[in-house]
Amino acid sequence: MSPTAATAPRTESVETDAGVARITWLPAKRARLVLAVSHGAGGGIEARDLQALGAALPDRRVTVALVEQPWRVAGKKLAPAPRTLDTGWRGLWPALTAPGLPVVAGGRSAGARVACRTAAELGARAVLALSFPLHPPGKPEKSRADELLGTGVPTLVVQGGRDPFGRPEEFPPGEHGLVEVPYADHGFAVPKKAPLTVDQAMDLFSGAVAEWLDGIA
Repeated sequence: MSPTAATAPRTESVETDAGVARITWLPAKRARLVLAVSHGAGGGIEARDLQALGAALPDRRVTVALVEQPWRVAGKKLAPAPRTLDTGWRGLWPALTAPGLPVVAGGRSAGARVACRTAAELGARAVLALSFPLHPPGKPEKSRADELLGTGVPTLVVQGGRDPFGRPEEFPPGEHGLVEVPYADHGFAVPKKAPLTVDQAMDLFSGAVAEWLDGIA
């Protein structure tokens, strides 16, 4: 296999107990880690933050695996219950570990919750939680902090400064790291009047994640 072929994007379908899932592999040369990241309940792997990681990290020797849960592959519009999401993620794990590299589990929103809930049992090296939904909008009393605080592995949260699912200052103290993307909402969009553009916000975002991954052995 030529070097170009070895690093070309490819897709892989994976049978799980929740249905057929799909991985889009963005391989790195001389990869040292796999970052597996899944989407949220309202979108797919086209999300701007997932795409930014896929563009930036392979040059940092991190293979990115963009994971589509079975419900999304099947064309359904509504995500299933958390238990079913966890089942799909568990079923994907053998494929994610197949390259023989440490795997950092991650995702955005609902995908971040899945990564947090399953990290310890699956042996994830670390967790990357993007736009972690700390609580439903307007309902801070319904906290999901226990999922974040219970990962048992190094964890980084990257949160928009005006995310209605939990602003950075709302997060409880803990062993996790926390990076704020100023002015950004739950999808890391920023207002036109903000002093930084969406592209600048994504550069800040991907740079912070890359720096954190550089410290993951």
